Amino acid sequence: MSSISVIGLGNMARALATRALAGGNAVEIIGRDPAKAKDLAATLGGATVGTAGAAPDGDIVVLAMPYTGAAAVVREYGDALRGKIIVDITNPVAPDLQGFVVPDGSSGAQEIAKAAPDDAHVVKAFNTVFSHVLAAGPAEDRPLDIFIAGDDAQAKARVAAFVESLGLRPWDTGDLFMARALENVALLELGLMNNSVKHTNFSLGITLLD
Repeated sequence: MSSISVIGLGNMARALATRALAGGNAVEIIGRDPAKAKDLAATLGGATVGTAGAAPDGDIVVLAMPYTGAAAVVREYGDALRGKIIVDITNPVAPDLQGFVVPDGSSGAQEIAKAAPDDAHVVKAFNTVFSHVLAAGPAEDRPLDIFIAGDDAQAKARVAAFVESLGLRPWDTGDLFMARALENVALLELGLMNNSVKHTNFSLGITLLD
């Protein structure tokens, strides 16, 4: 069992928290609107409510918010995130879907890592799965794959164990620089959504061949 703090009150926050609770994890919900955070926790059943800006209870802190505010939130928490595993699920895709809003050669996760305390470990995960697909979980015995990137092996192992507790399949893609590739996968999914699939009821994953 993991102890998870979810910062955010949107669809991904709800989906992750729901599956985390079902997997036996302790879940804390944190949002800038205390009333909305309390309402979300109440609908989930079993989640606690944290205070925005205060030290999260969870050893794993999930940034379930748009990329545009994620680094600022990490800076705001500052030393309250010391020693934490910070899971970045964001995608810094430009509004016109023609690229990214991060410096060339970087990624959203790497920019967030710059804002985090030195002893916090940023792990990229969950950014390649749509919220409703995550909420539904595996379909027709097909596993739902979650790709992970990070510089600290122990932090990635703990996130992988958390992913498995959700009934999902983790794949370690390498160090945090691989977050660039994972964010490009998210952009690929948006391209598929807009040009061929025409909806978001799909996921990309790994098929192992004999």
